[in-house]
Amino acid sequence: MKAAIMNYIRAGYPGIYIVSSEESRIEGEIKTIAKELGHGLYAWSITEGLVDTSDGSSHGGQDPQEMLIHVLELPENTVVFLRDFHQFLENGNPVLTRTVKDVLRVAKTRGKALIIVGCRTILPPELEREFVVMEFALPGKEELGAVLDNIADSAGKSKPKKERRETLLDSASGLTSIEAENAFALSLVESGELSPAVVAREKAQAVKKNGLLEVCATTRSLDDIGGMDLLKAWLVQRKDAFGPKAREYGLPSPKGLLIIGIPGTGKSLTAKATASVFQRPLLKLDAGRLFGGLVGQSESNLRSVIQTAEAIAPAVLWIDEIEKGFSGSKSSGASDGGTASRVFGTFVSWMQERSAPVFVVATANDVTQLPPEFLRKGRWDEQFFVDLPNREEREAIWRIQIAKYGRKPGVFDVAQLAKITEGLTGAEIEQAFIDALYAGFSQGKEPSDLTISMVLGDMVPLSKLMGDQISALRKWAKGRARPATTQEQERTGRLISQPPASQVSGEAAA
Repeated sequence: MKAAIMNYIRAGYPGIYIVSSEESRIEGEIKTIAKELGHGLYAWSITEGLVDTSDGSSHGGQDPQEMLIHVLELPENTVVFLRDFHQFLENGNPVLTRTVKDVLRVAKTRGKALIIVGCRTILPPELEREFVVMEFALPGKEELGAVLDNIADSAGKSKPKKERRETLLDSASGLTSIEAENAFALSLVESGELSPAVVAREKAQAVKKNGLLEVCATTRSLDDIGGMDLLKAWLVQRKDAFGPKAREYGLPSPKGLLIIGIPGTGKSLTAKATASVFQRPLLKLDAGRLFGGLVGQSESNLRSVIQTAEAIAPAVLWIDEIEKGFSGSKSSGASDGGTASRVFGTFVSWMQERSAPVFVVATANDVTQLPPEFLRKGRWDEQFFVDLPNREEREAIWRIQIAKYGRKPGVFDVAQLAKITEGLTGAEIEQAFIDALYAGFSQGKEPSDLTISMVLGDMVPLSKLMGDQISALRKWAKGRARPATTQEQERTGRLISQPPASQVSGEAAA
């Protein structure tokens, strides 16, 4: 980034717009650049006006219009660092816009450069071609390491050993330098040492501030999932793919996984377990929140998400029900000016071209809402289809759910429960056991097989409510997505709804 800014100034670019919330860090970089180039450096803010950074002398100009006139009077080969200026461009003041264009024209002939710093891009159309816009990356491990060392020195602590140091830097990845400094200092106050757990907790809070990304705890594992043997085996095969041995082997980092299936069959649970398998942080993206009301805000939000995810990488990025977040990408753009299509296009391009080890796990219920280019090979390493659980999977789900709520699976006839819950999803099985717990609690006794049977008698499964949609989804998945569970010949005719009682008794008699 430093070299790029220096080259722009050397090439005579009069206007540079740097998008970042790290004002102090950028100012430090600009000071270094100005010194190496032999340029003078002036900084402006709405409170201090225009200040010569070499001697601290003030040149007035707290008003942005007045400041631009002062810039024309500055010596040649000067860099002007503008802190709050972008906020005055938001309303499109025509006098200020014209003054900026006039100043930039003169600045180009006199070796001057105006550098605007803002947390988001705010440029009226008249100035979009006048400035080169740059995204200032979050600090890498080398810069975070310098922050860590400074905190350790100031606290009189010895620098952490290599392994712990790496863990601390991993925990801080994705934070700004100020946020990392605060997190390191807080860990010293709370625990008396540099604690990765405290830093990771503070990172989760910091990432959550903008409402776009959330750092989730990876408490789920593959043992919490009943069935899906093919999907589990696929994940386990790639568990070490982010490590140094994989890089030495020449193995590319896994790109991502699209899980398509019926609601309530464990897609989201699998996404959470993926981070546990890979032993990487789990980031959850609410795709619907990407879209903002201001012009350019949606695109800016996506860039912020990508920057944060790549800074935290290697990581798992989870997008739940992705078809809802990008549902407008197939529209003509008449209703939103094409914003959804542009955001979707940027996201798809990033998925294809990214080099950072960010593994994307997306889940979808209604695959028809996704455009074909999103589903093609190259975007994902694999696409899995999760069907209704078969009998063996339902047995496993019953055992998991019974144990989850502190009961012993051996007390229940799990085989019979699996038989009578044909057509139920894993979520419905869990809810059935919860309802049985409520029934048992109200009666002052433990739930039993009979209690569960009574609960099931009142339940209308999703497979009945959405029979047509499930049939259509199965038809689409055949040949297009890999099944999450091993398919057996006798299961190919699996019914969507429960068979009539007469049919069951007839089969038992046979």
